[in-house]
Amino acid sequence: MSDCPPLEGRTDTGGPAGLAGLTDLPDLPDLPDLTHLDATPRPVTGPRIARLARQLQGARDAAARDALTEAFWAEAARTGTPLVEELDDAPGHRAVTFLWRGHRATRRVLLLARGITDRDRLADSLLHHLPGTDIWYLGHRLRADHRGSYRMVADISAGAVPADPVLLQRRLLALRAHAGADPLNQDRIPARWRDAQDSVFALPAAPPQPWTGSLPSGGASSGSPSSGAPGPDAPHSGSPQSGDRRSGGPRSGVPRDGIPRGTVERHTLAAGALGAERDVWVYLPPDAVPYRPAREPEERDGHLPLLVLCDGDMWFGKLGLRDTVDALIADGVLPPLAVLAPDAVGTATRRLELGGRESYVSFLADEVVPWASARWPLTGRAGRTVVAGQGLGGMTALYAGLTRPERFGAVVAQSPSLWWRPGLEPGAVAPDAVGTPWLATLAAGLRDGLPAGRDGVRGAVVHFDVGLHEGALAEHTEALRAVLRARGHRVTRNLHNGGHDYACWRGFLADALVRLMGTGADASAAPGAGPDIGTGTALDVDAAGSQGGTGLTRSSAGCP
Repeated sequence: MSDCPPLEGRTDTGGPAGLAGLTDLPDLPDLPDLTHLDATPRPVTGPRIARLARQLQGARDAAARDALTEAFWAEAARTGTPLVEELDDAPGHRAVTFLWRGHRATRRVLLLARGITDRDRLADSLLHHLPGTDIWYLGHRLRADHRGSYRMVADISAGAVPADPVLLQRRLLALRAHAGADPLNQDRIPARWRDAQDSVFALPAAPPQPWTGSLPSGGASSGSPSSGAPGPDAPHSGSPQSGDRRSGGPRSGVPRDGIPRGTVERHTLAAGALGAERDVWVYLPPDAVPYRPAREPEERDGHLPLLVLCDGDMWFGKLGLRDTVDALIADGVLPPLAVLAPDAVGTATRRLELGGRESYVSFLADEVVPWASARWPLTGRAGRTVVAGQGLGGMTALYAGLTRPERFGAVVAQSPSLWWRPGLEPGAVAPDAVGTPWLATLAAGLRDGLPAGRDGVRGAVVHFDVGLHEGALAEHTEALRAVLRARGHRVTRNLHNGGHDYACWRGFLADALVRLMGTGADASAAPGAGPDIGTGTALDVDAAGSQGGTGLTRSSAGCP
């Protein structure tokens, strides 16, 4: 492991020759450096709740208490929730108070916040009841660069509250299925596997997300979806994220309703490597339809850079990734590019197919990309092709970049499930497994039958996005990063104050694409004309019959 770990919340770059040639992010507002401060969520009673409790105690009668309560809720409705307040004794932190308005039948209220709630100790995330009112609250002291999503649920069931902690935990686990968005927080994000939404909050020093948020539905669309396919992806509902601007992005100032629109098509492919059909979402940039396939191999060098992204049903079906890419292109920080994003189908299929599996990587590299290249002029250069994913999708992206560097020149692995290893039973999860991750051992070429690499074959540039509240993942990525650097790969890692969360990933995905595929200062650079990304040695696993990439070993259940 490196003897100089990166600062939390900062992008750490490294490798034998650094990361020269990668694009710097556009100038954004300076944020305070809080990385020396404790990021652990800690219980706190916020100033506003403490003041209200004192006022209620001193109220002369029930009418006065009711008036204080109504005034409190009116204020919360105006400002939105959770309440975010400064702390005199902790200027780099904020008191964040989650609120719920109960009624006579409310018996308890549970907060489910990514990066805060401990799934094994749900009772610690039960809200407190302010006596004599309908106010339920729970306060946490959080470092001022925190971002996350959350859900809430009130228990109105009859019967006594279990006194046994084990029984209470079971009751709360069952309650989770009924959780939903905070009614007083209109900043929301679609839930992954449910027809519901989660609420989102971002503290003042959280990294801005200037390219997230939906574009007006009336924006012009270039071209039309293929026959029988759904139209452009629906933008996600809810207000823009903290740091989002009502323009194309931080540089152009283009009004959002004037941004040229790309198109999104959904196609069905016969996936031979998977033994089934799969839907693939295809994003094509504005003003570039119809396309003419490249006639000669050398033509490919001047055509569209490519992003291959796992979980297309989430990114295009729910999160409105088209709006983000449109804004990045309109701002001139990304060249026009294409995106290929297969559906995950469902949780069971996703667990069976994603991870370090040769079958899924073959599907991406040997079926999806060639199929699309025959229809549109995509780059044939690995140095202009990025593969990306989150959770098990991040593990898939890493495995693809390490084993197929001739196809994928860069990897964006967001919260990759490095606990995954061959042989895990379906449904098994080992997120805090100790020791060196399986993929790090594989990448080092130390497993039986694996050569150490092939000289002269380019290896992928690897970028990690990792939350501080993801258990042992920071340690696991550090172990893998050390191995990759030793093999000559260029590696960056962004440790951010968040959890395993699309609310974080969607902003950092845009940042990573700008760094890896961006136009730099010259926003007029021709598509595909940028420098290749990455140098290093490739990992050859062709001879590895036991490395778990056959598609026969089932991956574990767990987080996305």
